[in-house]
Amino acid sequence: MTWQALYERALASEDAAAGYYNRNVGVRTPEGRVNVRIPLAAADVMDVRLWREEDVLACIGPYVQHAPALRHVSHEPRFQVHHFIDGPVLDGFRPRGSAVPAHVMTDVVTLMDQLARIPAEKTPVLPPEWPASGDSAGFGRLLAGLTRRIHAAHLGEYGDVFAAFGVPAEPLAVVDPLWDGLTSRPFTVLHADLHRKNMIVSDGSTWFLDWELALWGDPVYEIAIHFHKMDYPDAQRKEVLRLWRERLPAPSTAGPGTDLDLYTAHERVKSAVVDTIRYSKQLAAASPQQRDFLIGRLAKKLNAARRVWGSPPDMTPERVAAALAPWLER
Repeated sequence: MTWQALYERALASEDAAAGYYNRNVGVRTPEGRVNVRIPLAAADVMDVRLWREEDVLACIGPYVQHAPALRHVSHEPRFQVHHFIDGPVLDGFRPRGSAVPAHVMTDVVTLMDQLARIPAEKTPVLPPEWPASGDSAGFGRLLAGLTRRIHAAHLGEYGDVFAAFGVPAEPLAVVDPLWDGLTSRPFTVLHADLHRKNMIVSDGSTWFLDWELALWGDPVYEIAIHFHKMDYPDAQRKEVLRLWRERLPAPSTAGPGTDLDLYTAHERVKSAVVDTIRYSKQLAAASPQQRDFLIGRLAKKLNAARRVWGSPPDMTPERVAAALAPWLER
């Protein structure tokens, strides 16, 4: 079977898993099963994008034990072929808020440690405007810049909704003055999207998927966004933080806990803005049960952001549904 034929089979398949940026299709071949990864052409880019995923996988291959192996890359049409990892997605049996198997916590920290040890000269090329290693403040401002642009770009369509949700006119006004206080840490490769839907558990090991958002940046951002998206029970969050401080190189974990808090505050604000937009677009095609889930989850994200803004965390699912009524009726 040619790579093009493999792509066409994947394109025609109705058995696919889709994230925000890619469609993943498992396809059987005479040599075994593979995963065909096809970019979604209409995806709204709501995250910092630095490198092509295939370049990231080539970079981390010699250092990271449990990441997909790249089998083929096509630039026209755009698709990748990865080796297939057989096993359940973590979110399927340990959803957000629930405890994860103990080995998952160790595997996550092991991955962060492996990424922290990749030499800078082995990474893909960086754009000239990218912050220099150690410029944690510049890295933070880069992240915040995208969040502000997303908010501004959607203000015309979502202004009334943002207002109903208590999103300030300047959503990052309480965060931006604090970037200059970040500790300088040497940059490392970051996965930057480590959450339960990007982890497969197979034979007692955790495999880490979806490397399209990988960055070169402050390692404290990695654990901050991981905590934000994983929603560990408190005891497991503390254990992951302990393991992270114990196992990573000391320069990667330097600085006060307020650095972690600052990145977390930014992610909560970003999530309130971005997920208001994303979830509203999903509601029209959602079943009643899915709608209830999305609305309840958005209420929780908004309340987390409202705490950052100094507002009471009193956004209820009913208030969210009322504000998003135009999208519910589509």
